[in-house]
Amino acid sequence: MRKALTPALLTLALVIPAFAAEHGGAKAEHGEKKEHGEKDGEAKKGKPGTNVDMPNLMAPLTDGEGKLIGYAYLSSRLIASSERFVTDVREKLPFIQDAMLRNVNVDTISVPDDPEKVDIAGVEKRLLAEAAKVMGPGKVKVINLCTVHISPLRPKETPALFTPPEETAAHGPAPKNPIKSRCES
Repeated sequence: MRKALTPALLTLALVIPAFAAEHGGAKAEHGEKKEHGEKDGEAKKGKPGTNVDMPNLMAPLTDGEGKLIGYAYLSSRLIASSERFVTDVREKLPFIQDAMLRNVNVDTISVPDDPEKVDIAGVEKRLLAEAAKVMGPGKVKVINLCTVHISPLRPKETPALFTPPEETAAHGPAPKNPIKSRCES
């Protein structure tokens, strides 16, 4: 009896830690545990092979009266729930893009009190819902807005392509939208 029990215990001792590492534990699935260095508001990164960079979206920005004041250029990344769904997502990419483009053109993407600041969390939630409609439930896990570039309709001057944060602080108010991509490591 003792000889038969030893290999079974040894197998269990090897399988359980491997299973827990592969699935990230129960806390990680429910969002209770954050990755080392992850802060609130940062983009989530998918496992390698699950990320799909989406084509850029162009969304209109309107003021409180509904008047067009500019456009927001949004780059995003879709994270499939597993590697097996990535091919399906890429095959349906034009349909996902169409649904997302219609969504950002139907309703405003800015925060209620500032028409030049994009509601990143709200837009990500809306785009995720659109992708889930196209793909079906459980195939798309997260959509991250990586960068947001605002282009005013009638700018007073031509904006610089990139202004480092230290120069921006010295020359004017802090930026309203993320300067650096939220999807880079």
